[in-house]
Amino acid sequence: MKNNTEAHSNDVTEHPRDDKPRPYLCTVCNKRFTWMRGLNRHRKRHTEENWYSCTQCEKRFCSQSSLSSHMIGHSSKYKCIECGNCFQSNRDLMTHKLSHSGERPFECSVCSKRFTTSSNLAVHSRVHSGEKPYRCHLCEKAFSRSGTLNTHVRVHTREKPYKCEVCNQAFSRYHHLTMHKRVHTGEKPYKCQVCNQAFSQSQHLSAHKTVHTGVKPYRCSLCNKSFSRSSHLQTHKLHLHSNRRPYHCFFCGMQFKSSVQLKRHVRVHTDAKPYSCRHCSDRFRWFSQLKRHLLKSHNEGTWFTCNMCEKKFLTSHELKLHLFQHEDVKPYVCSECPKRFCTAAELKSHQLVHTDYKQFCCVLCSKYFKRKRGVVRHFKRCAKKLGCSRPFLF
Repeated sequence: MKNNTEAHSNDVTEHPRDDKPRPYLCTVCNKRFTWMRGLNRHRKRHTEENWYSCTQCEKRFCSQSSLSSHMIGHSSKYKCIECGNCFQSNRDLMTHKLSHSGERPFECSVCSKRFTTSSNLAVHSRVHSGEKPYRCHLCEKAFSRSGTLNTHVRVHTREKPYKCEVCNQAFSRYHHLTMHKRVHTGEKPYKCQVCNQAFSQSQHLSAHKTVHTGVKPYRCSLCNKSFSRSSHLQTHKLHLHSNRRPYHCFFCGMQFKSSVQLKRHVRVHTDAKPYSCRHCSDRFRWFSQLKRHLLKSHNEGTWFTCNMCEKKFLTSHELKLHLFQHEDVKPYVCSECPKRFCTAAELKSHQLVHTDYKQFCCVLCSKYFKRKRGVVRHFKRCAKKLGCSRPFLF
C-alpha cells in the first residue's frame, strides 16, 4: 500500500487564538486536542490503521469524510479546460482560473504585492504585522501558518510519514520525497535555457545560472575567493579554513566536518546501497556508480567528451578538471607555499604537509594519522599483530 498521506492536517485548531481547553492527549507525540474525534483521527497517523485510499490517485486519508470530499474532485462537473483539474464547487473553479489568467485582484496595502485569493493575502499580511498565531505546544515556537506548524512538530515527534517505495527511506515532507524519487527515476525537470543542462531541483538550476552570469557576490574574508551562494561560502570556510570536525564515525573513529560526509562514510561500514537501477536489479553505494552504470549498461544519459583526447566523463565538472591537464592550468594555490594544483582535492591533500592535525584514528590502538591510507595500512598491521580478524571495512 502506498504511503502517501493526507495533504492537509486538522491536528491544529482552526482558530488558534482562542483559549479552548485541549484535554485529549496523544501518548505517542504529546499532541493535545479539543475533541476526542480529533485525537482518534490523529492516532491513525501513528498506527496507519483503517486508512482510506483514493482509487483514482495515490493519496490516502484517515477519515471517510475526507476521502469522500476528495473523490468529488475526480468526478466533479467543475473542470478546468486549461489543465483538466476538477473542483468541488464553481467558486473553487473560478479561483483556480485566476492562476491561468494571471489576474491578482487582492493587493497588499503595505508592499503592493498582489494575490489571487483573499486568504493568501491574509497570510501574507502577517509578514508585515509579525503575527504568528500558531504556536508549538512543545517548544513554544510560533508560526504564521498552520501547515508550517504541523511540519515543525515532526521535528519533536521524529515522524516521517512519507516513505520511498524503492529504498524505504522516509521523509517528514512530501516535497522532500518527491525530490528524492528523482534519484531513482533520473527525472530532471529543470533545464537551463542557455546550455540545456538539466537538473532535478530548482535550487540547483538557480545555482547553475551563475555560471553564465559570472556573478559571485559572496567573498571569503580569509582568501578573497568569491562564491555565487552564501551556503557555498560557509562550506568553503568550514572545509578549508577550519580544523573543527565534530562528527565522529561510530565504527572507526574517523572525524568529519559535516553530517553529510559522515552519512556517506558510514555506508562503507554498513555496505548500504541506497541507489538501485530501474532497469535491472543492480544496486550501488554511490550515485556516481549508478550514473556510470546507466551510461555503460543501458545507454541512458550523456557522456561529456574531451575534444583533445576523446576521453569521456560523467559530469561537466570532471571534464573541466581534466581540461586543466591539457592547458597546464593549476588554479588552486597553497597559502603556505608557492605550489599550485589542478584540483581542490590535490590542494587539500597537500596542505596536510603544513599542519600537525591528524584526523584518522586506528580503533585498535588509538594512534592518529594525517591520511586515510596511512591508518588503513597501520590497521592491517595492528590487527595481524593482535591476531584478530579485520572487524571494520574501510
